[in-house]
Amino acid sequence: MTHESAFFSDVSIVVDQSLPLLAWLSPSFPVGAFAYSHGIEAAVEADDIHDAATLRDWLTDILRHGAGLSDSILLAAAWRAARDDGANALVRVNELALALSPSRERHLETLAQGNAFVAAIRAAWPCATIDRLYALTEAAGVAYPVALGVAASGHGVPLAATLDALLLAFASNIVSAAVRLGPIGQTDGQKIIAALLPDIRRVAAFAVTSSLDDLGGAAMRSDIASMRHETQYSRLFRS
Repeated sequence: MTHESAFFSDVSIVVDQSLPLLAWLSPSFPVGAFAYSHGIEAAVEADDIHDAATLRDWLTDILRHGAGLSDSILLAAAWRAARDDGANALVRVNELALALSPSRERHLETLAQGNAFVAAIRAAWPCATIDRLYALTEAAGVAYPVALGVAASGHGVPLAATLDALLLAFASNIVSAAVRLGPIGQTDGQKIIAALLPDIRRVAAFAVTSSLDDLGGAAMRSDIASMRHETQYSRLFRS
């Protein structure tokens, strides 16, 4: 036995079931998240977002009262439906997730990323739950939080960790869009992400025990911004 193999034979390996999330929610995972701003491009043009403080307030509202909350509830419902092998429940959650999109571009945002996520998972991280989801939703397509919830459930990734990761990736992508649009720099962006962690944890903790009856939103300016973006003349992003 070589010195190296002897070393590794003595190492006790602790399996972290949430580790796949680092790959799935990495900017390198091929879902095209970089192409979407969740409507903040229109908010920047309207001067609703013009510095770090206004971006932080905007993101806080989205996490607490907008897509951050609703996507978390939908992901949790999809995770449980996949765990319980509930085909009807899974279809219902996905149909609801797509129907709740408040604008054409937000529908595109969740559908395009969801379909791309399923395609990548089926190719590189296959599991029975994702194959079942694909078979059930092939015609209609898949909402992104539903796809992530099903994949996490199928690979035994804990729900709480999946929710934390979803919300952090969601906030980080919007901050990245804001950096590219110009109202903040990279350091301010990291400060905002750090400041949002308590909200991310609270929303995720709520969603763990949530049901579809908890769905609801009040981030209307964000929804309106996504509608205005559809006719914005000069654009960098698809939403």
